[in-house]
Amino acid sequence: MTYSSAEIWLIIAVLGVGTFLIRFSFLGLIGDRPMHPFVLRLLRFTPVAVLPGMVAPLVLWPAATQGQPDLTRILAALVTVAVGLWTRNVLWAIAGGVATLYAGLAITAL
Repeated sequence: MTYSSAEIWLIIAVLGVGTFLIRFSFLGLIGDRPMHPFVLRLLRFTPVAVLPGMVAPLVLWPAATQGQPDLTRILAALVTVAVGLWTRNVLWAIAGGVATLYAGLAITAL
């Protein structure tokens, strides 16, 4: 299916307006009112829920392997989680995952 330039811009505009309205409904309409402590407590978990949702498809079905699971990427993700739990430091966790990924890719390229 191919789209014309006008259709693509229309899709972009509609998605932009939709995104704005979703965010405005939360931030603009009730942003100046105090929120219930239960809602504030739940909002703390939003980044923790969103980040794995963004990363998991890249680990389990990476585009670099045409969607096939790759042991190197799964191992790098596990090392990232382990280092993060061990050190409680995001930067060390990222560094451990990156080092594992590049070391695994270098070993498999041999």
